[in-house]
Amino acid sequence: MSTSTVIVSGMTCGHCASSVREEVGALAGVTDVEVDVASGQVTISSSAPIEPDAIRVAVEEAGYHLAQ
Repeated sequence: MSTSTVIVSGMTCGHCASSVREEVGALAGVTDVEVDVASGQVTISSSAPIEPDAIRVAVEEAGYHLAQ
């Protein structure tokens, strides 16, 4: 089991969180995605470590960006 946490910028509502949760949750090995809209924090639980680039691409596919 592995856990990664990233900060996503631009989320403002539950729909935003749902979009990010759906895209990141579709990555191979991801078992759970928790999104805190207020802080932008996204916690990803997975069966093995997820490549940071894969997370970035999934977040961008949802229409958002990782905070720098």
